Amino acid sequence: MKIPTTLKHKPVIVSENYGNVDGRYAYDTDAKGISLGLAQWNDRGKVDISAKVWRHTGEKWSRQSEELPLHRVLDLAILVCRTQEHFREAYRYEKLYDPEKPVIDRIGMQGDAMTVAVCTDNEMIDEDIQLFRQALSDDDELIGERLRVLSSILKELGY
Repeated sequence: MKIPTTLKHKPVIVSENYGNVDGRYAYDTDAKGISLGLAQWNDRGKVDISAKVWRHTGEKWSRQSEELPLHRVLDLAILVCRTQEHFREAYRYEKLYDPEKPVIDRIGMQGDAMTVAVCTDNEMIDEDIQLFRQALSDDDELIGERLRVLSSILKELGY
């Protein structure tokens, strides 16, 4: 299925078979493609690149398709990595985190730091963190494969 090129997001680099590799949803997903292109929110004279997940209902392109600036895509990847790291050692805590110190990390960038923390404002955090850990464990092979690919590509780029 071809990603539309007549909408506000202008695809430049595409993966039109993303539906075949969409994790546990592969071959049975509404996420049919992903792209990097010119962002739909661009103002005249100002150009941003965005990443987009293209969803298709089976009949039409969905309004639930998501578009993110590239830095947010990378910030999400950083969050995934720090989360993985936390849960490798989380068994040490009775509640899978220290309620007295819910901050997992502060990652310096842009003259400040992105705080990564357990959401203690969630009234159901004790149950939800258990479910989250199980889901993370269930998807370990899928996530691990992607992190290994990302690591390899980052090494090729000199990072």
